[in-house]
Amino acid sequence: MLKDITLGQYYPGTSPVHRMDPRTKLLSLILYIVTIFVVKGAIPYAVCVLAVMAAVWVSTIPAKMVLKSLKPIVIIVIFTGILNMLYTPGREIFRVWILKITAEGVTTALTMALRIVLLVSSTALLTYTTSPMALTDALESLLSPLKKIKLPVHEFAMMMSIALRFIPTLIEETDKIMSAQKARGADFETGSILNRAKALVPVLVPLFVSAFRRAEELATAMECRLYHGGEGRTRLHSLTYTRLDLIAGIIVAAVCGGAIALSIVL
Repeated sequence: MLKDITLGQYYPGTSPVHRMDPRTKLLSLILYIVTIFVVKGAIPYAVCVLAVMAAVWVSTIPAKMVLKSLKPIVIIVIFTGILNMLYTPGREIFRVWILKITAEGVTTALTMALRIVLLVSSTALLTYTTSPMALTDALESLLSPLKKIKLPVHEFAMMMSIALRFIPTLIEETDKIMSAQKARGADFETGSILNRAKALVPVLVPLFVSAFRRAEELATAMECRLYHGGEGRTRLHSLTYTRLDLIAGIIVAAVCGGAIALSIVL
């Protein structure tokens, strides 16, 4: 299960999506997320689904990697769907004791599940096609106007980059610790939920120790390299907008605008 968590991983490539400016990809993602939470109806959502599928195809990212990013949220999707089916008022279509399922609840459940899937898929596509350093530079560039009011934009972007960078590392570390505990007779898969939660305690303690040790080593390394924030720092690669970004931005804006327009008209 842990190996299926692919958040924060970067899949190298030379596709048009990989070559886009990270700022364009971030802004496109924000616009797309707003769109999937604004539109209503089957046809507008079909447009959103086709847009993600087209982006995955253009990026040459294997479809199985995108599907892997959805595995950790299966429980969340199911739980959200059940709550919406049971607690959304409307025309009753099924009842068991005091629990009833309404037609509006089913529609809401399917809509929320689709929104979550599209949200995770589009976000995963961003991390697959953009390195953590590029994301940091893009975030810092987009938030740079906030420097005028003395907000630590560079430090915030750096923290986001470090967090994304260490997600795969911590997942790998957790997998190693769990494998070592299993070799010593630990059981994480059988018993009640309470017993399985207690079995995770021997995993959490060494995981936290390892995480704090890595954080201390990283802080020491940054101090040894005289890191003192973003003031006066230069970049190895400067971000530049190209014709590809213009074309991609127009396409994303057209797709999102079309989906919203269809939602209003229909």
